[in-house]
Amino acid sequence: MKKYCEVCEKEVETKVIIKKENYDVCGEKIEVDAKVLVCAECGEELYCEEYDNATLINAYNEYRRKHKLLLPEEIKKIREQYGLSQKKFAKLLNWGDKTIYRYENGSIQDKVHNSLLLFLREPKNMRIYLTENEIVFDERQKAKLLDTIDKLEQNTEYRIGLRFFDQFFSRVPCEENGFKGFDYDKLCAMILFFAKKNTELLKTKLMKLLNYSDMIFYKENGISISGLKYAHMTFGPAPDHFDIIFGKMAADHIAHIDVFYDGNYEKHQVVPECDIPEGVLSDVEIEVLNRIYEKFKSFGSVEISDYSHNEKGYKETKLGEIISYAYAMDIQLD
Repeated sequence: MKKYCEVCEKEVETKVIIKKENYDVCGEKIEVDAKVLVCAECGEELYCEEYDNATLINAYNEYRRKHKLLLPEEIKKIREQYGLSQKKFAKLLNWGDKTIYRYENGSIQDKVHNSLLLFLREPKNMRIYLTENEIVFDERQKAKLLDTIDKLEQNTEYRIGLRFFDQFFSRVPCEENGFKGFDYDKLCAMILFFAKKNTELLKTKLMKLLNYSDMIFYKENGISISGLKYAHMTFGPAPDHFDIIFGKMAADHIAHIDVFYDGNYEKHQVVPECDIPEGVLSDVEIEVLNRIYEKFKSFGSVEISDYSHNEKGYKETKLGEIISYAYAMDIQLD
């Protein structure tokens, strides 16, 4: 990328460096790793809106993690499970019309509001809220919401699925999952994205594509996409308990693995069974997935595995150990 450097007084080649920066978030100094565009000739820092915005998001997410606040997408998920618009959800909670809109678009939520949202994440708690509080919904709206709650509570698959995944995949944000609770829907969308792009995608390559996507998104935004933990395996980083995930995806008719033989080699091909759901992945997440696909589209499974073996996170861990997202800062794809 070329930009004008005021010090050199000409168009120059640029490079990206990582440096520590402090941001004031809600009156508190938050230190984050920032991507900064600099002149390749003199080292002068150059303005880059994309990198500045990404660093600001990273700082906000770091503040949320520190204070155990819900992420914007988690707030959106709570609202959407009850089939409510932003305006109706705010009305239900007796908040201002634009409050939910602001929270879902990155504004830091009030801690009291956060506590209520956490409480209402469980359908049984929403029922309690409706019966014990004066709300502004009319009887028709209230009945519709209660019907939605009934369906969520009575959906055996929904309840069993949550308990099942809680046994293997943490919903508590931590450094090992990129400070994001496991998100099955986003993971399925990621897998469908790569399987649709590459019609002969093998399982080994897919696992590396997922790892690089999550790690690079974390590096740039301070949070992973899927909330997966990645383990040091023989053929490179791979999602922890990946076979359990693919078992559920096959049962849900989202994607499955076809096994075939190429000479003496057994190959495991990823076969999508449905389209990529709309609205699950954000534009920023899709941009990262596209970037990872373009970087590795000509790589075979062996090549991408060998490539991943050179990453610091892989070199400094042992077989079976979880590779911390802290190592994402050492990944350089350019």
